[in-house]
Amino acid sequence: MAITISVLDQSPIYPGETPEEAFQHTIELAQLSERLGFRRFWVSEHHDSEQVAGSSPEVLISHLLARTEHIRIGSGGIMLQHYSPYKVAENFNVLASLAPGRVDLGVGRAPGGLPRSTQALQQGGGEAASLTDKIVELDQYVHNRLEADHPLTGLKAGPLPGTPPQLYVLGASVASAGIAAELGLPYVFSLFIGGDQAVALDAVRTYRSAFDTSSGKEPQVIIALAVIVADTEEEAGELAGAQKLIRIRFASGKTLTLASREQAEEFTRQSEESYTLEEREPEITKGTKESVREQLLALAEASGVEEFIVTTNVQPFGKRQRSFELLSEALAEVPAEASR
Repeated sequence: MAITISVLDQSPIYPGETPEEAFQHTIELAQLSERLGFRRFWVSEHHDSEQVAGSSPEVLISHLLARTEHIRIGSGGIMLQHYSPYKVAENFNVLASLAPGRVDLGVGRAPGGLPRSTQALQQGGGEAASLTDKIVELDQYVHNRLEADHPLTGLKAGPLPGTPPQLYVLGASVASAGIAAELGLPYVFSLFIGGDQAVALDAVRTYRSAFDTSSGKEPQVIIALAVIVADTEEEAGELAGAQKLIRIRFASGKTLTLASREQAEEFTRQSEESYTLEEREPEITKGTKESVREQLLALAEASGVEEFIVTTNVQPFGKRQRSFELLSEALAEVPAEASR
């Protein structure tokens, strides 16, 4: 099975670095990804964080489109719960008009920040529609096909590009896979957040079996995962370090996964809701290019997924670049029988 690689970069601000340096690294990684022949380069949305610079993916995407030539650029993802679908559609229609055929619009379910940033983003917004309803409305605006019974029928999210942005639903659960399938939209399972390969495989099966093909579309599923490739197994392990995922389980039944105990404790302090914390090992595909190649081929075989969106959260920056270069080499060396 042939494997296609795309990249997700979160513009991390490492100790001793500035936001300006973080964004410069993101630009350089987008250009490197293009040179290496990767399919797409996505950036994330995070708020109220001193560790991540990317709070406005639309602005960053515009700059990356101008600094690259042909690679697809997109969001992984826009936190749609905070925003008007109409305004998101306008933003991405502008981007798709500036760079025809190169813009992806991934939308996520997570808050992308702490409760206080959610409050600030939604200030004055009134009662919000469900996320599913917002995705439906966003899809209608992007393709200029607002339903006749919509209260704003006739409204257009201009400009109307010749090639609309490609919409993706992001998630890390079987439930999110079901939503994407019901809406007949492409789906990305975030394994680096969910951290459970069995859940990922179940989500992929659910998505494919429940996919609504009434509009003539076929299911399209991608797995996003953390990957670290180094010259030795020992170096890959050292680069991975002692990374942990902290899952918060609230009394209301909601769950949220964060990258550190400090983030989780601050989130729960601001939320003022009873909770429990669960520390988990992150799902990281790591090793030499030979061992990473075998791990990716095994996941592709188990899931039937041919495209992986890779995030590599290591420092120094040169090691992050080296990891992507080795990954490209690894997949260029896939034996012919493995790529059938």
